[in-house]
Amino acid sequence: DRVLDVGAGTGWFSRRLAAHADVHVTALDPAQDWLRFARQQASANLCYVAGRAESLPFPDAAFDVTISIAALCFIAAERVAVAELVRVTRRRLGLGLLNRRSLLWRAKGRDGGQGGYRGAHWHTCAEAQALFHGLPVERVRCRTAVTFPTGSRWARLAEHLVPAQAPWGGFLLVVADVSGSHRASHAAQHH
Repeated sequence: DRVLDVGAGTGWFSRRLAAHADVHVTALDPAQDWLRFARQQASANLCYVAGRAESLPFPDAAFDVTISIAALCFIAAERVAVAELVRVTRRRLGLGLLNRRSLLWRAKGRDGGQGGYRGAHWHTCAEAQALFHGLPVERVRCRTAVTFPTGSRWARLAEHLVPAQAPWGGFLLVVADVSGSHRASHAAQHH
Protein backbone atom coordinates (compact mmCIF):
# COMPACT_ATOMS: atom_id res chain seq x y z
CA ASP A 1 0.00 0.00 0.00
CA ARG A 2 0.96 3.61 -0.57
CA VAL A 3 0.25 5.68 2.54
CA LEU A 4 0.27 9.47 2.91
CA ASP A 5 0.77 11.13 6.31
CA VAL A 6 -0.34 14.79 6.08
CA GLY A 7 1.05 17.13 8.71
CA ALA A 8 3.69 14.60 9.69
CA GLY A 9 5.76 17.00 11.78
CA THR A 10 8.92 15.26 12.93
CA GLY A 11 7.66 11.94 11.53
CA TRP A 12 6.73 10.00 14.65
CA PHE A 13 3.63 8.36 13.11
CA SER A 14 5.26 8.09 9.68
CA ARG A 15 8.14 6.04 11.07
CA ARG A 16 5.72 3.69 12.84
CA LEU A 17 3.77 3.16 9.63
CA ALA A 18 6.96 2.60 7.64
CA ALA A 19 8.05 -0.10 10.09
CA HIS A 20 5.66 -2.37 8.17
CA ALA A 21 7.59 -3.72 5.19
CA ASP A 22 4.51 -3.93 2.96
CA VAL A 23 3.88 -0.16 2.82
CA HIS A 24 5.53 2.86 1.25
CA VAL A 25 4.94 6.01 3.27
CA THR A 26 5.06 9.58 2.01
CA ALA A 27 5.03 12.15 4.80
CA LEU A 28 4.16 15.79 4.16
CA ASP A 29 4.68 18.87 6.33
CA PRO A 30 5.25 22.58 5.66
CA ALA A 31 7.91 23.01 8.40
CA GLN A 32 11.41 22.63 6.94
CA ASP A 33 13.07 22.22 10.37
CA TRP A 34 10.78 19.33 11.26
CA LEU A 35 11.31 17.73 7.85
CA ARG A 36 15.09 18.03 8.21
CA PHE A 37 14.92 16.16 11.53
CA ALA A 38 12.48 13.57 10.14
CA ARG A 39 14.63 12.86 7.07
CA GLN A 40 17.54 11.91 9.34
CA GLN A 41 15.34 9.13 10.78
CA ALA A 42 13.85 7.91 7.47
CA SER A 43 13.93 4.32 6.23
CA ALA A 44 14.03 3.12 2.60
CA ASN A 45 10.22 2.95 2.33
CA LEU A 46 9.64 6.44 3.79
CA CYS A 47 10.06 9.78 2.05
CA TYR A 48 9.35 13.31 3.26
CA VAL A 49 7.89 16.08 1.12
CA ALA A 50 7.37 19.78 1.88
CA GLY A 51 3.81 20.93 1.30
CA ARG A 52 0.53 22.08 2.74
CA ALA A 53 -2.65 20.09 3.38
CA GLU A 54 -4.77 22.71 1.61
CA SER A 55 -2.97 22.12 -1.71
CA LEU A 56 -1.42 18.65 -1.84
CA PRO A 57 1.29 18.24 -4.50
CA PHE A 58 0.05 14.81 -5.63
CA PRO A 59 -2.21 13.53 -8.42
CA ASP A 60 -5.75 12.30 -7.80
CA ALA A 61 -6.04 8.88 -6.09
CA ALA A 62 -2.26 8.61 -5.64
CA PHE A 63 -2.45 6.89 -2.23
CA ASP A 64 -4.31 3.84 -0.96
CA VAL A 65 -4.61 5.27 2.55
CA THR A 66 -4.20 8.81 3.86
CA ILE A 67 -3.89 9.88 7.49
CA SER A 68 -3.57 13.18 9.28
CA ILE A 69 -3.02 13.07 13.02
CA ALA A 70 -3.65 16.27 15.03
CA ALA A 71 -2.54 18.48 12.13
CA LEU A 72 -5.83 19.73 10.71
CA CYS A 73 -6.66 21.17 14.15
CA PHE A 74 -4.18 23.93 13.31
CA ILE A 75 -5.38 24.69 9.77
CA ALA A 76 -7.96 27.43 9.26
CA ALA A 77 -9.23 25.93 5.98
CA GLU A 78 -9.97 22.45 7.39
CA ARG A 79 -12.71 21.71 4.87
CA VAL A 80 -10.38 22.52 1.95
CA ALA A 81 -7.74 20.25 3.47
CA VAL A 82 -10.21 17.37 3.94
CA ALA A 83 -11.34 17.71 0.30
CA GLU A 84 -7.67 17.49 -0.73
CA LEU A 85 -7.17 14.38 1.40
CA VAL A 86 -10.17 12.74 -0.25
CA ARG A 87 -8.91 13.78 -3.71
CA VAL A 88 -5.54 12.02 -3.32
CA THR A 89 -6.94 8.90 -1.60
CA ARG A 90 -8.05 5.70 -3.33
CA ARG A 91 -9.51 3.67 -0.45
CA ARG A 92 -9.59 5.04 3.08
CA LEU A 93 -8.56 8.03 5.12
CA GLY A 94 -8.30 8.69 8.81
CA LEU A 95 -8.18 11.95 10.72
CA GLY A 96 -6.97 12.37 14.27
CA LEU A 97 -8.61 15.45 15.76
CA LEU A 98 -8.99 16.99 19.22
CA ASN A 99 -12.28 16.35 21.05
CA ARG A 100 -14.04 19.36 22.54
CA ARG A 101 -16.10 17.05 24.79
CA SER A 102 -13.11 15.69 26.69
CA LEU A 103 -11.14 16.08 29.90
CA LEU A 104 -8.17 17.07 27.72
CA TRP A 105 -10.13 20.07 26.39
CA ARG A 106 -11.04 21.05 29.94
CA ALA A 107 -7.38 20.83 30.99
CA LYS A 108 -5.60 22.21 27.89
CA GLY A 109 -8.05 23.57 25.33
CA ARG A 110 -10.24 26.20 26.98
CA ASP A 111 -9.67 29.92 26.45
CA GLY A 112 -7.57 29.45 23.32
CA GLY A 113 -5.49 26.55 24.59
CA GLN A 114 -2.26 26.07 26.51
CA GLY A 115 1.19 24.99 25.39
CA GLY A 116 1.12 22.87 22.24
CA TYR A 117 -2.68 23.17 22.15
CA ARG A 118 -2.65 26.99 21.82
CA GLY A 119 -4.76 28.00 18.84
CA ALA A 120 -6.00 24.47 18.12
CA HIS A 121 -9.53 23.87 16.85
CA TRP A 122 -11.40 21.32 18.95
CA HIS A 123 -14.23 19.29 17.37
CA THR A 124 -17.18 17.17 18.38
CA CYS A 125 -17.79 13.90 16.49
CA ALA A 126 -20.67 15.55 14.61
CA GLU A 127 -18.47 18.48 13.52
CA ALA A 128 -15.66 16.14 12.47
CA GLN A 129 -18.04 14.02 10.40
CA ALA A 130 -19.51 17.18 8.82
CA LEU A 131 -16.08 17.97 7.34
CA PHE A 132 -16.86 15.20 4.83
CA HIS A 133 -20.33 16.47 3.85
CA GLY A 134 -20.77 16.45 0.08
CA LEU A 135 -17.46 14.69 -0.58
CA PRO A 136 -17.27 11.31 -2.37
CA VAL A 137 -16.92 9.19 0.77
CA GLU A 138 -18.90 6.42 2.43
CA ARG A 139 -19.18 5.10 5.98
CA VAL A 140 -17.79 8.07 7.90
CA ARG A 141 -17.32 6.87 11.45
CA CYS A 142 -15.96 8.47 14.62
CA ARG A 143 -14.47 7.05 17.83
CA THR A 144 -12.60 8.61 20.73
CA ALA A 145 -9.45 7.55 22.55
CA VAL A 146 -7.31 8.61 25.51
CA THR A 147 -10.02 9.49 28.02
CA PHE A 148 -7.60 10.33 30.85
CA PRO A 149 -4.91 12.68 29.48
CA THR A 150 -2.29 12.40 32.23
CA GLY A 151 -0.70 9.20 30.91
CA SER A 152 -0.05 8.06 34.47
CA ARG A 153 -0.14 4.40 35.43
CA TRP A 154 -3.60 4.89 37.00
CA ALA A 155 -4.88 6.69 33.89
CA ARG A 156 -3.69 3.83 31.66
CA LEU A 157 -5.40 1.27 33.91
CA ALA A 158 -8.62 3.32 34.00
CA GLU A 159 -8.68 3.50 30.18
CA HIS A 160 -9.57 -0.21 30.15
CA LEU A 161 -12.70 0.50 32.20
CA VAL A 162 -14.08 3.09 29.77
CA PRO A 163 -16.54 1.69 27.20
CA ALA A 164 -15.17 1.58 23.64
CA GLN A 165 -18.01 3.83 22.42
CA ALA A 166 -17.45 6.55 25.06
CA PRO A 167 -17.66 10.01 23.44
CA TRP A 168 -15.33 11.86 25.79
CA GLY A 169 -11.81 10.67 24.86
CA GLY A 170 -9.30 13.47 24.21
CA PHE A 171 -8.79 12.47 20.61
CA LEU A 172 -11.25 11.73 17.85
CA LEU A 173 -10.46 9.24 15.11
CA VAL A 174 -12.63 9.84 12.07
CA VAL A 175 -12.37 7.24 9.31
CA ALA A 176 -14.00 7.44 5.88
CA ASP A 177 -13.96 5.13 2.89
CA VAL A 178 -13.56 6.78 -0.50
CA SER A 179 -16.63 5.87 -2.51
CA GLY A 180 -16.36 3.17 -5.18
CA SER A 181 -17.79 5.48 -7.86
CA HIS A 182 -15.11 8.07 -7.05
CA ARG A 183 -12.37 5.44 -7.45
CA ALA A 184 -13.91 4.19 -10.70
CA SER A 185 -14.06 7.71 -12.18
CA HIS A 186 -10.36 8.27 -11.39
CA ALA A 187 -9.44 4.90 -12.91
CA ALA A 188 -11.40 5.71 -16.08
CA GLN A 189 -9.70 9.10 -16.40
CA HIS A 190 -6.25 7.49 -16.25
CA HIS A 191 -6.87 4.72 -18.82
